[in-house]
Amino acid sequence: KKKTVSFSSMPNDRKINSTAACISLMLEGCELKKVRSNSRMYSRFFVLDADMRSVRWEPSKKDSEKAKIEIKSVKEVRVGKKTPVLRSNGLSDQFPDECAFSIIYGDNYESLDLVASSADVVSAWVMGLRYLVSYGKHSPEAPGTGHPSLRTSWISSVFDLADLEKSGRIPVSRAVQLIKALNPGMKTSTIELKFKELQKASERPGTEVACDLFVEAYCELCTRPEIFFLLVQFSSNKEYLGVKDLLMFLEVEQGMEGVTEEKCLEIVSKYEPSKEGREKGYLAIDGFTRYLLSADCSIFDPQHRKVCQDMAQPLSHYYISSAHSACLLEDNFWGRSDISGYISALGLGCRSIELVLWDGPEGEPVVYTSPSAASCVPFRAVVGLIDQHAFTASAYPLILCLVVRCSAPQQRLAAQCLRKTLGEKLYLEPPNPVASYLPSPEELKGRILIKGKKLPPTCEDSEGEVSDEEEGWELARRLGQEDREAPEGGGLRRVRLSRELSELVSLCQAVPFQDFESSRRGQRYWEMCSFSEVEAGRFTNECPAELVSYNKRFLSRVYPSPMRIDASNMNPQDFWKCGCQMVAMNYQTPGLMMDLNAGWFRQNGACGYVLRPAIMREEVSYFSANAKDSLPGVPAQLLHLKVISGQNLPKPKGSGAKGEVVEPYVCAEIHGIPADCAEHRTKTALQSGDNPIFDESLEFQINLPELAVLRFVVLDDDYIGDEFIAQYTIPFECLQPGYRHVPLQSLAGEPLPHATLFVHVAITDRRGGGKGHRRGLAGRRGRRVREYTSTKATGIKAIDEVFRTATQPLREATDLRENVQNALVSFKELCGLTPAANMKQCILTVSTWLLHSDSAPSVTLNLAEQYPPMEAQGPIPDLLRKVLTAYETMIQTSRTLIESADAVYGKLIQAQQAG
Repeated sequence: KKKTVSFSSMPNDRKINSTAACISLMLEGCELKKVRSNSRMYSRFFVLDADMRSVRWEPSKKDSEKAKIEIKSVKEVRVGKKTPVLRSNGLSDQFPDECAFSIIYGDNYESLDLVASSADVVSAWVMGLRYLVSYGKHSPEAPGTGHPSLRTSWISSVFDLADLEKSGRIPVSRAVQLIKALNPGMKTSTIELKFKELQKASERPGTEVACDLFVEAYCELCTRPEIFFLLVQFSSNKEYLGVKDLLMFLEVEQGMEGVTEEKCLEIVSKYEPSKEGREKGYLAIDGFTRYLLSADCSIFDPQHRKVCQDMAQPLSHYYISSAHSACLLEDNFWGRSDISGYISALGLGCRSIELVLWDGPEGEPVVYTSPSAASCVPFRAVVGLIDQHAFTASAYPLILCLVVRCSAPQQRLAAQCLRKTLGEKLYLEPPNPVASYLPSPEELKGRILIKGKKLPPTCEDSEGEVSDEEEGWELARRLGQEDREAPEGGGLRRVRLSRELSELVSLCQAVPFQDFESSRRGQRYWEMCSFSEVEAGRFTNECPAELVSYNKRFLSRVYPSPMRIDASNMNPQDFWKCGCQMVAMNYQTPGLMMDLNAGWFRQNGACGYVLRPAIMREEVSYFSANAKDSLPGVPAQLLHLKVISGQNLPKPKGSGAKGEVVEPYVCAEIHGIPADCAEHRTKTALQSGDNPIFDESLEFQINLPELAVLRFVVLDDDYIGDEFIAQYTIPFECLQPGYRHVPLQSLAGEPLPHATLFVHVAITDRRGGGKGHRRGLAGRRGRRVREYTSTKATGIKAIDEVFRTATQPLREATDLRENVQNALVSFKELCGLTPAANMKQCILTVSTWLLHSDSAPSVTLNLAEQYPPMEAQGPIPDLLRKVLTAYETMIQTSRTLIESADAVYGKLIQAQQAG
């Protein structure tokens, strides 16, 4: 059964876009379910008194004076299942998290736990109550009266500018354009409809609108309830965020560090549309919405927009963005060779391009990958193009993979052309025989490396025979040229190679692969092997650890199976997880696999090189990609993802016949090592127009964060056929925490203007919010079921004995870490927060309880001390005592960890070095 939540399912289709609307809903009252501590639920009618001083419910066995809560006694309003009663076993599955809320009140911090019929009703009550709690001290004016707000006066001033005749009215068409200019993604038809509705309701039809109607239309169309709700949560007054509020929001919710008031004023002056707001340092709802939509608030970590990884490691320690037959713009078989394919691949930061050389008709070599002889491109033209565009997107080395299918005389011409055109860029220095690893991308900046065959040192002629196990024969077969050098009785093919071309190959000499043992013994660091997708796939399944180990020193390139005549793509993650550096992709074919490749190489400044996880680089480390759970030495993480809403979603491509309405849902997928691959979807937002509300929380455990990629896909539930609406793919390491907009893209990876998803991201250590904590505090892992890291026996007695000395310190390390993480979760849960919360949010919560209470004890936190104590003076209510105890435990376990860590770490390093 589809469950839908949308902000217009309020009583009589009312949209909540102001605090006043929330309060008037509470004054009318509505039915909510009250949850007792014995887990029973009762339906009651809740209403806010006319004087706005208390909330009452009926029917009740208590006398009417007792069946009420005074607003001034409310300490906190929590959304979701955040109290022991709502977390208890009996209830959890009976209603979704977003339909529950709790009012914490009285000197003993009692909780009134409630369940509403929809998330909208919850939002209205929570927003209204939080507002009344904040301003209860100065009783609020009745909704909708009094001084015009910052926002209203700004919208009126926009109207006045457009009212050229100064008649107090403007044409509807101009009003529509005006709103569209202020909210670029909005459809004209939506705005026109809103004006018609309002004109009809106010009985003022006609071709012109007055200022009050314009303001009303703007507020109804351009207020995003979910952002308004957020603003009210942080605002110390009801209409806008002051500098201190904004600072609090950025630090606490967005996880930003080192934010200053000056920085906040910069944000206000950049995004606040009203002159008055900019002068006073206020960010109202429109400015706040603009800020949240801006690049300054993107989900993609700005640090990764530039090169931010260590580029001085050996070349074999990086994933390298690689293209297979880049000059193809369509599929392999019917494709037409076109030079622009190279330009676009290089523009996307591709650092390895394949060139297949054939004998050309004019006596000079050509490049083409399709069977029709008409579609060839002179090799000279391709090299000229590479010379021009090689380093426009990235300064790091470019590897040209030459597959030679032409005669020796034409090979000589190709070699001359490469030397002449590329000149100094060509890397020709012989490999350093005493080194044991390839040079780094940093050392090879601005250089072009040639990957290809080399003549054996014994050959002294101007040309010689070399084995040829390379790709490219599929095409030869189609061109009817394959029988030229087919060997007798199987074995490797032989081809003629000219000395000139052989001499261009230095650091990337292509050699045939025999087996891992032979490579370990005899392969030199500058020699590299190519594997077909099928062969590499066999290794990843049968001997993943050996492949990882092989790739620590040698480059390996994986190319697509020749069976893919439609130029479809393999899944690059299948080979990355085993450390294969160059997975050659058909750049011209969009879809999931290309999204993963493009998303992955967005990190590290999109320079085409991504440093592999340490576990795949270190000499002494054991890693098998097919591990089913957490990996030794890599702390697993938990991704808490809340998909809140979508903005300006386009219709699926093929849905011309369908009506305007899209019924979208969002799929979040994690791609990575097999243990991490997972997918969760939200419910479908029905009849939601272009701006659906999902409001759904998803959770993923990530065991190897450095290899994980998160992909959002928006799909249409109502459409038969192609239901794809949009996607966005981002490496896990590039995610920013907090409230973020996801910039959606089309299937081909092009940005969709103004189409976004609004999400909240939180990342915690697995122990800080693992599956075991669902049942409140009782389900926490005891010491008995802890997973301790153990060592893998090698079977060599002396070595195993050395490593056995590490068993005890490994157990100690695990205990130190888990004790801290368990103490953190207990403290967070007592504060009424989820394990995804941070320390600032906890301290902020405790301080709000104390602020909203006249008889509260004074609590001090002494930050001058290294381990800050939190102490209370005066009588302490039970909940606060528990919180203080949990805080003390958290500080003490942290202290034990800090003070013992070095000694434990020392013992581990000692065992490792001895080993």
